Amino acid sequence: MTTIAVTGHMDLTHESVPLVRAALADLLKAYSADELTGISCIAAGSDSLFAEALLEADGRLVVVLPSQDYRQAKVKPDHAETFDRLVEVADEVLVMPYETANRQAYESANLTLLERAERLVAVWNGEPPSGKGGGTADVVVEARNAGLPVDVVWPEGAARRG
Repeated sequence: MTTIAVTGHMDLTHESVPLVRAALADLLKAYSADELTGISCIAAGSDSLFAEALLEADGRLVVVLPSQDYRQAKVKPDHAETFDRLVEVADEVLVMPYETANRQAYESANLTLLERAERLVAVWNGEPPSGKGGGTADVVVEARNAGLPVDVVWPEGAARRG
């Protein structure tokens, strides 16, 4: 069994989505479907693209939600349908013991991802941590410090909004 966690940017440009989707599908081809588990917080952007690529590869999805109110407080209307569908088809849904989504809840969710995974896929442009904590770069640093192999996915042409 191979368990792969994901971290990545939420704010991918519209043009980047198919590039990232294809790169994730290529990466997952290296794994046997019956031995593949992915673990994701299924946020908009990279997390959900990974979850969808995993399901297309017939892998098993584990969802980690940072807080009890995450769906209501943080999932925007344009992502709600995808979010709900991914929760519905997940083999396991873990909800962190926080009532509200905050930095502590996100850091706890990220720690759970790393504790359960054998590898990390990072849809990441390579920029250093912002200093706010809990971001993609922070998770990559934590994974590397823990000795977890990290596969960086940032296909040519990928970009962040704004």
